Amino acid sequence: MEDVSNVVNALWAKKKIQDGIPRWLPLIIHLNDTENTIGWLYNHWLNDGQRKVLSEGFDSEDELLKFVKFLGFIHDIGKATPAFQTKASYDKDEELDDYLVKRLVDVGMAGLESADLPSRKHSPHNRAGEALLSDWGVSEDICAIIGGHHGKPFSGPQSEQLKQYTANYFQKDNDSKIQERWHCVQKAILQRGLDSLGYDSISELPKNISQPQSVLFEGLLIMADWLSSSESLDDGRPLFPLINLERSANDVDIKSRYQTAINNWNQDDSVVFKPVFDISSNYEKRWGFKPRNVQKVMSDAIGKIVDPGIIIIEAPMGIGKTEIALTASEQLAYASGRDGIYIGLPTQATTNAMFNRVNDWLKNIADEEHEKLSIKLMHGKAMFNQTYRSLPHAENIDNDGADGSVTVNGWFSGKKSILTKFTVGTIDNLLLMGLKQKHLFLKHLGFSGKVVIIDEAHAYDAYMNSYLCSVIRWLGAYQVPLIILSATLPKKKRQEWIATYLAGKYHKDKIWKSKVSFPQGWESEESYPLLSYLDGDMVKQITDFDVPDNSQKKKIKVCRFNTDDEETIKNVVEKIKDGGIAGVIVNTVRRAQELAKLVPDDIELMVLHSAFLAPDRTLKEEKLQDAIGKNGSRPKKMIVIGTQVLEQSLDIDFDVLYTDIAPMDLILQRIGRLHRHEINRPKNLSIPQVNVMEINGMGDYGDANEKIYGKYLLMKTDYYLKDEINIPEDISHLVQSVYTDDDIIDDDNLREAKQISDIMIAKEEKKAKNFQIGKPKYSRRNNTIHGWLDRDIKNLSENDQSACAAVRDIDETIEVILIKSGQDEDELLDGRSISDVSSKEVAEQLIRVPSAVIPEYDIEKVIRELEESTRINYPEWENDIWLKGSLAIVLDENLETNLNGWHLKYSREYGLSYERNGVD
Repeated sequence: MEDVSNVVNALWAKKKIQDGIPRWLPLIIHLNDTENTIGWLYNHWLNDGQRKVLSEGFDSEDELLKFVKFLGFIHDIGKATPAFQTKASYDKDEELDDYLVKRLVDVGMAGLESADLPSRKHSPHNRAGEALLSDWGVSEDICAIIGGHHGKPFSGPQSEQLKQYTANYFQKDNDSKIQERWHCVQKAILQRGLDSLGYDSISELPKNISQPQSVLFEGLLIMADWLSSSESLDDGRPLFPLINLERSANDVDIKSRYQTAINNWNQDDSVVFKPVFDISSNYEKRWGFKPRNVQKVMSDAIGKIVDPGIIIIEAPMGIGKTEIALTASEQLAYASGRDGIYIGLPTQATTNAMFNRVNDWLKNIADEEHEKLSIKLMHGKAMFNQTYRSLPHAENIDNDGADGSVTVNGWFSGKKSILTKFTVGTIDNLLLMGLKQKHLFLKHLGFSGKVVIIDEAHAYDAYMNSYLCSVIRWLGAYQVPLIILSATLPKKKRQEWIATYLAGKYHKDKIWKSKVSFPQGWESEESYPLLSYLDGDMVKQITDFDVPDNSQKKKIKVCRFNTDDEETIKNVVEKIKDGGIAGVIVNTVRRAQELAKLVPDDIELMVLHSAFLAPDRTLKEEKLQDAIGKNGSRPKKMIVIGTQVLEQSLDIDFDVLYTDIAPMDLILQRIGRLHRHEINRPKNLSIPQVNVMEINGMGDYGDANEKIYGKYLLMKTDYYLKDEINIPEDISHLVQSVYTDDDIIDDDNLREAKQISDIMIAKEEKKAKNFQIGKPKYSRRNNTIHGWLDRDIKNLSENDQSACAAVRDIDETIEVILIKSGQDEDELLDGRSISDVSSKEVAEQLIRVPSAVIPEYDIEKVIRELEESTRINYPEWENDIWLKGSLAIVLDENLETNLNGWHLKYSREYGLSYERNGVD
């Protein structure tokens, strides 16, 4: 061809009608935009820790950056094909489509207007890009990245594409002259990229990239592509807009366009963490108090780590593990070159409580550094958290302000949420890092740049632990500092997690076993508190702590308590007859509701579990913290009844505790809410007492409890549970006794229960592998990301029930908006008419329908029925940004209804209850 550059400049990447005006984006502009964007992200958004991982195998950082920018430039080379250039625009504007094809014809691509491409769909541009690069001899590692840049790599190489669908790439199957035109155009684009980046030839591109590196390169490319494909921000400021048709690629100032976009997009500052030289002053600066001895010893030891890996902190409830972890995040971020953190917690309630603490900590840092730092709350009800909702948006804060601020950056939403530097979320968000799903690369990219903290990491079930181990291995591959906190950790979990991290860091089990040194007896260590950590190739443990002060030592009286529900409540009432706060923690929502209904009307009652409307639950959590949290008002007499949501992270204090039988570690967690604070108590409750319920005899704990926790762990807990527990001295020994496999109990029923337990664990572990990513690959022969997400879970939204079900092995159910039927107009359950509130307030009235009401085999049918009734009753919802796609259940004036053969009733005091129709 005489002037191939004219054709290159006439190729389009995007086209559409905007405000009645046809606009387009030349392909070469988009390639340059993405090259510039990914280069900026590498230099200014990635941190030193991530760049270190990516640099392995590259001779210099300049060579690494050159390759990164090559990925950005070449990623859409597949659009330089007849299959793409003859595609209809999204809004099917034939005039626009014909105009852009004619422009190509006019500069030399004769016959394109009549090209017959019946197999176009078999060569989407990401597949086409991979196929072209493969044909040119680019390594499979790189080809797989290009092919996967829309979120999911192909199962294998696409080298046969050009033979099978020749016309898609070269316009004709057997016309060498026409084919040569397209060869020239495609090669010209490639050469333009190579020349601008300083490559003499394609042979200089990397030949062997490890799978973890490929995953991060892919995540960075996807992020850059999404950013360079964004035309504007929500507030209208331009990023990378389309241009008018009369303008050509030569009319665009690429550098100015890119600089304007980045200046508008980059609303956050970054933190360069400093070493923490004085632990005591840092605690006072961040939290206003001096560290306890355990906190100081652990923080001092962590601050000396040079090459951080996994850190496991085992210490009593209430000792201040959160302050240790946040101090460690500063120390380890400095040592590892990270610039963000993630904290994962078991429930939304514990996540909300932690978010408030992290927000205060981050505000302290932002003020100190005079920086603007963004934070993200990651769970399905984040919109209802008042602290989170009150944070300013990043774009509304003046960058030149002298004061620091904590903000929310709207661009980092949905699948991009984890890219926010500071994130607090439910543990699901971390476990999803191990689940095959589209765009998983973004999740890996986000986590690879953070210090990761897992709070309340006691005994996960076998299914969740399988996902956690998968994630830990990948975090090891990225050399991410990982902090795990627990008051009640089985030592075999400690062993497993450390070994798994090492396998990720050193690529294989065999390698780390020969390279890493361990303290003698580390596997069986039962000292408590205990700090175990990896520094380079050495695992170390700190066991020498001074005896905790008396405020941390408690002697707990344990009573086995087995009566019917009425007698139980009578006993609770009797305990607090002279005043006091009684906590009752049970294992099911239904049992909590049944007990709550027996509490006399003259005693203040609070019920907390998962079956409340989101706003009601949030208010209850806040009210509970205000009443019996640290510095709470503490009513004279109160009974709190709840489920497992009460056992974790909520900083609340009971004078006396009643709990259903549960595994030892969970009972100890619940005991952590007993006499938690140093306060004056009623005289008869001055000695902490826990009453363990639902023990009908050795091996008989009721069907519900045994279904939830398994008979084996309950039997061992029952056996080892003493009449008196010394906190913290007995914690580790009690937990290890229950979770060790070396049973000393001579009981046939226990042996049978263990066999059943082992079978169930094996089944759960096997089930967890179904949609789980594999181990990181480093082999020269098999380390690409081809097939990495094969058999993925499709259409999985972030933070929804299906995501939780995938990594927690829970029954999938549905969320609905509860509405009360009114005489003139439907109302919210608090009595406000729908017309008097915003659609956002209506959308907040969410609740999860119990899985018993909608079993898995019925879920699609019930969804269809609710969709139809919602469409009929509330047609306006379909056009509402907050309510589109929501499902409504309308309750009568008594807040009752029937659904799928069940009778539902909602109470602001007891939550949502359900009974099968026709059952007394």
